[in-house]
Amino acid sequence: MLNIAIVAGGDSGEYGISIGSGRQVEKNIDRSKFVPYLIEIRGERWVCRQGRQVLHVDRNDFSLRVGTKKIRFDAVFNAIHGTPGENGILQGYFDLLNIPYTSCDVMTSALTFNKAYCKAVVASCGVPVARSLHLFARNRPSAARVLDTLTLPCFVKPNNGGSSVGMSKVKRRKDLGPALVRAFAEDDEILVEEFIPGRELTCGVIRTRGGVVALPVTEVISKKEFFDYEAKYTDGLAEEVVPAEISEEASIRCKTISVMLYEKLNCRGVVRFDYIFDGETFCFLEVNTVPGLSEASIVPKMARAHGWTFTELITRLLEETL
Repeated sequence: MLNIAIVAGGDSGEYGISIGSGRQVEKNIDRSKFVPYLIEIRGERWVCRQGRQVLHVDRNDFSLRVGTKKIRFDAVFNAIHGTPGENGILQGYFDLLNIPYTSCDVMTSALTFNKAYCKAVVASCGVPVARSLHLFARNRPSAARVLDTLTLPCFVKPNNGGSSVGMSKVKRRKDLGPALVRAFAEDDEILVEEFIPGRELTCGVIRTRGGVVALPVTEVISKKEFFDYEAKYTDGLAEEVVPAEISEEASIRCKTISVMLYEKLNCRGVVRFDYIFDGETFCFLEVNTVPGLSEASIVPKMARAHGWTFTELITRLLEETL
């Protein structure tokens, strides 16, 4: 039996979602093969709850002491969305300790977490991206200067982060300034992107048992203006159509692009690529290297449509890691 640390929580606005993902992994993991320990991380507090007992992680070697027994981990299942689990920080720590983990490595995690830099690499691979501006808090331009380069409507979002926290869709000139303030409240870097009309499609990719598998393409239909944090995690505000109702040719193209980007970006684990599809072109939005695994999340639905149970998905991720 292998000891698996499921790390969840983190220091971003996605803390609660991450805890939900971690609990779902703990609930569905194959206990005939693995002994799970859910590790909640927030700032300096790294703990594992065993009934009424709260055990503190020894960060010198990432271990737990249960009575007189010291628990060491064979692998880490990374369920932290946002910092420090999705941007390379935690990956560097585990690399130093030589503990394998289910997500991308330091370099890929750091690159893909930075939306602007990731878009530049994706564009160099020949995949279309929206026109955008990468802005920094130390040199904030006015809304008027932004509109000298980009046209409305546009999206304003933190450059580092996920789940659409701090994101706004701006249609009117007067709303751009407040949207910039809102995004800068979440991050020192923000991204302003021109709006591209079309359908929002997403494709999960996983390396497993000697090959790279693209999961069924999924369409996300939000009942709000866009697929924001509330729409993602509130029942009834969004619909995921799995598989997406698109032509077989379009589905194959989306999967082909996603597998290519998975390889070019040197991804590991299960990764989700998001696009806007206008009927002809797939325009890259972003990549999620630690996608949600809660009951409301898309990847488990993709896996089911592919014929895998959630337990099998978890097992495949850990097999590849080990």
